[in-house]
Amino acid sequence: MSVSDYIPFWNKLTPSQQDRLTAAAIKRQVRADTVVHNGSADCLGLLLLESGQLRVFILSPEGREITLYRLFERDMCLFSSSCMMSSIQFDVTIQAEKDTSFWVIPPDVYKALMEESAPVANYTNELISSRFSDVMWLMEQILWKSFDRRLAGFLLEESVLEQSDLLHLTHEKIANHLGTAREVVTRMLRYFQSEGMVTLSRGTVELTDKKRLMQLSNP
Repeated sequence: MSVSDYIPFWNKLTPSQQDRLTAAAIKRQVRADTVVHNGSADCLGLLLLESGQLRVFILSPEGREITLYRLFERDMCLFSSSCMMSSIQFDVTIQAEKDTSFWVIPPDVYKALMEESAPVANYTNELISSRFSDVMWLMEQILWKSFDRRLAGFLLEESVLEQSDLLHLTHEKIANHLGTAREVVTRMLRYFQSEGMVTLSRGTVELTDKKRLMQLSNP
């Protein structure tokens, strides 16, 4: 499949715009754990996922991570092209969670399309609004939801993504997703285990009572 199959506004572009975008798009494939984009100084371009999974996160001055959102097949990432949006400085890191294939659209090419095409500009604004909504939802979770509920919800979400109750996750990785210390995750997982909701072993968490986890996540 070509890049045209993954661009939602493709049919609203003129033939010359389509040709320009096709010629500029660069196909890339990366292995799991590869850092694709590293901060606002790295203006890579727009990312358009063909397959795989990317994690978008921020890093505190102390080195603590927190996941903002994930990107999946057909998702587009604008924040890897921060130089294109001078009014929005969103210093994020993007890392592949699985082997991932994507196109990179150079920022100058996409910016020109936005200036020429109302459908492209509208789609871009809607996408930015959606991503900021994701971030605001995350902030609400952190501010108002207790950690045991957040952790239960995270484990259930991972189970859906991986289509398995056996999750290959270290306590450190969970902490990075949730923006907390590894020790906090370890204590809570041990509590979950004592309550029969999970079984822990080295590098894995098995969900053994999803009903209770769901009740905890959504009381």
